[in-house]
Amino acid sequence: MSSRLTISADFPAADRAAWEQIVEKALKGRAIESLDSRTEHGLPIKALYREPGDQSQGIGFPGSYPHVRGGSATRDAWLPWDIRQMVRHPDPDVAREEVFEALNNGVSSLELRFDADAENGIRLGQSSDLAKLIDGVKLDLAALSLDLVGAAVGKEAELAVMFAAAVPDADREDALIAFNIDPIAAFARTGRCDSSLADCIGSDVAISRSLVEAFPKSTVLRVDARVVHEAGGTEVQELAYLAASFATYMRAAIDSGVEPSHAVRGTLFTVAVGSDYHVEIPKLRAARRILGRVAEAFGAEGSIKLQAVTSRRMLAARDAWTNLLRNTAACFAAGVGGADIVTVRTFTDALGHAGPLARRMARNTQIIAQEESGLGRVIDPPGGSWAFDQMTEQLSQAAWAMFQGMERNGGIGHALEQGHFQADIAEARQARRRAVALRKEWVTGVNDFPDLEEVTPATVEVAHTDDQNAAEAKAADPTERSYGAIHSAAKAGIAFGQLIAARNSEPETHCDPLWPIRLGEPFEALRDVADQRREAGKPPRIFLAALGPLAEHSARLTYATNFFAAGGIEATAAAGTAEELAEAFKSSGCELVCICGADARYEAEAEQAAKALRAAGAGRIYLAGKPGQMKQAYLDSGIDEFIFVGVDVVASLELAHAELGLGATARS
Repeated sequence: MSSRLTISADFPAADRAAWEQIVEKALKGRAIESLDSRTEHGLPIKALYREPGDQSQGIGFPGSYPHVRGGSATRDAWLPWDIRQMVRHPDPDVAREEVFEALNNGVSSLELRFDADAENGIRLGQSSDLAKLIDGVKLDLAALSLDLVGAAVGKEAELAVMFAAAVPDADREDALIAFNIDPIAAFARTGRCDSSLADCIGSDVAISRSLVEAFPKSTVLRVDARVVHEAGGTEVQELAYLAASFATYMRAAIDSGVEPSHAVRGTLFTVAVGSDYHVEIPKLRAARRILGRVAEAFGAEGSIKLQAVTSRRMLAARDAWTNLLRNTAACFAAGVGGADIVTVRTFTDALGHAGPLARRMARNTQIIAQEESGLGRVIDPPGGSWAFDQMTEQLSQAAWAMFQGMERNGGIGHALEQGHFQADIAEARQARRRAVALRKEWVTGVNDFPDLEEVTPATVEVAHTDDQNAAEAKAADPTERSYGAIHSAAKAGIAFGQLIAARNSEPETHCDPLWPIRLGEPFEALRDVADQRREAGKPPRIFLAALGPLAEHSARLTYATNFFAAGGIEATAAAGTAEELAEAFKSSGCELVCICGADARYEAEAEQAAKALRAAGAGRIYLAGKPGQMKQAYLDSGIDEFIFVGVDVVASLELAHAELGLGATARS
């Protein structure tokens, strides 16, 4: 009989003291705590985790309460999570082609995004148009999900019923449709509601109850926390919103006579997932734990169906190819974090409507993750990791405390109407934007390593017609806002434009809307202005005056090149003495100058170089590096500004643009 190998016995036992000794030596005097970091909400991320510590609630087992480790004890070996792709081309005929392109090339479900203005979603017409869109789709195999928030303010339930009317009667019982009625998210995103939010929720939940009776295998409500994430909110705010919205819907469902467990099974939960998988993986696990606790409080049983959609705020319009890396990291986090459904946005999402390549890459990112990387072969891979278990605990506790605060003060509806929640999100958004402006948070291709010679990937041009949603009277208006009345009107051929025109267009309830952002937008705006000058044949440039040999100035020369390129300003460089640099500057055609070199070289030559460059006609003169005790001397010699790690790059670039006369272009 062979004995078990004990490989670890050949190594000396490791303890924290030994680790700390090695780390202290490597850090050369810096504190070990300098290796720690924090999430955007301020929760600590340690460099080393040992035992997970005391937890008020264990993580349990896969498929059991509190669902931290997943909603099921098993996972489909061939399809560990649902691969969902979004279709949003305004032309219904083109959208139909994209539907079958996706289904024939590896996706398992689709999300159809509708838009009343037909700019960022499928054009709306009659129920018969919707029937044509999905004709041939096997609804018992390929689930269809509806994105309704942008369809028409306050009319999401009407569209859901119109879509239901488009489904053949024979398919209803087995149809897998996520109708995704979410009045709270619509209110938060648009800032308006036709009635009181409570009445709107009650009316939509009543319609949802009829929908689920007609489509027993479908989900009808959605709790979509992406509205918080995309507006710049933190991971804790996103989770707290998720719990607060769920609790509100549960109360409304129970008040309308729905069994608590049926309400849970009829709800889809959606969160955004970014590229920082050290935070996103525990966020997904914490979401299931929190939602499971809310369900338990209402006496409900059943697992939580969780959808993860890759973040749009992280995507860049510049050097968009880098979005492939961000999407891959986010997809990894979603798969490892145990999402039931994953949607990967196209890497050209920030540019416009996706072409065939972008759609294929979005699909294949997930297919490769499943079939080649095998991410779904293990249930809850991070389970047992002290780091992930501890972060899950911290996120759960922080989000639960915030959720309880909302509940004590009237719930999520009151928080939105009063503006308290939006104010907290605005504070988080400003902090994140400042981190990007200071380049403490990098957006590769935008504020770090920008490529002024980038090749922009192709997108699809869409023609827009102003009268495409005209409300033509093709059927009688519904007699009331109910499933039956709207369904009958849809069957009779009412157009969506007529249906929404029949309702009061003046909202009764307002709130400050949570507008989505993208982190790279301030830098991209500067690039856009610079490109206008470049297209006119006069690209904005800066002269980099290098002091000393290459070994001394190369690091700061590279830093300055990237610094100004982030604002679309090209760099041309020369090295030499003060006199040689002045002559080179005269022939460069530049107005701006940045002196680059080592600190010791600065002390010896920077003042002389600045005076010579100013005499040669230089406008604004920068110095790459911290001035230290020489600051006043450098200022007296003609240097105007110092650029180094930690300065507000956006503010510096805006001044550079103004010096180059680009400010007026930016405002026009």
